[in-house]
Amino acid sequence: MPQPRLSAGDALPQSCHVIEVRVAELRQLFNAIDPSPFRQRDLDPRAEQFIVDWASDLPMDSQWALVVHLDRPAGRADEAVALREAIHEYFSQRVVATRRKLRELFRRGRISLVIALVFLAASIAVGDAIAGYLEGSRIGEFVREGFLIGGWVAMWRPLEVFLYDWWPIRADGRLLQRLSTMPVRIEYSETAPADAWRSDWPEVEPAATRGSTS
Repeated sequence: MPQPRLSAGDALPQSCHVIEVRVAELRQLFNAIDPSPFRQRDLDPRAEQFIVDWASDLPMDSQWALVVHLDRPAGRADEAVALREAIHEYFSQRVVATRRKLRELFRRGRISLVIALVFLAASIAVGDAIAGYLEGSRIGEFVREGFLIGGWVAMWRPLEVFLYDWWPIRADGRLLQRLSTMPVRIEYSETAPADAWRSDWPEVEPAATRGSTS
C-alpha cells in the first residue's frame, strides 16, 4: 500500500523566510464569487492581505517561500502545481496593475505640473500687475504676496506626486513581483477522511469522479 503524501510542491531553499497559511481546503484561499478557472481565480482578499502583510515584514534581500498547511490528506497529483500557478498568476496580474497605476500617477502628475506652472505664472503676472497699479500702497504688496502664495500652493500636488506618492507604489510592485515567483509548497494533514479533497475541487468532471470511486 503506497504511503500517503505528507507534502508536495516546490522545494524550499535553505535559509529562506517562510510565509505560512493554514486552511481546511485550498479553495478557501480564493475568491468564492470569482467564476474564473482555478488557475486564473483571484485570491480571497483576506488571504491576500495576510500573505502581503507577512511578506512586508520580511527582508527584501532574502528568499521567500509560501507553505500552505492543508487540513486534509493529499488529493490530486497536480494540485500543488495548480496552486503555485494560480498564486503566481494572481500576483503577476497585481504587478501589471501596480505598474499601470504608477504610469497613471505620473501621467496625472505631469498634467498637474503643467496646470500648476501656468497658474503660478498667471498668479505672478496678475499680482505684479495689481501691485504696479497700486504702486506705493501696502494693499498692492499684500495682494501680490497673496497671489504668489496661491500660485505656489497650486504646485503642491505635482510636487507631492513626484516626491512622495510614487515610491510606495513602486515598493508595492517590487513586493508583489517577489510573491509572483516564490516557491509554493503544501503540507498535508492525515486527520481528515482520505477523500476529503473531492469537495475541494469542484471543477472535477462528474464522470471522472465516478470513475475514480467505482
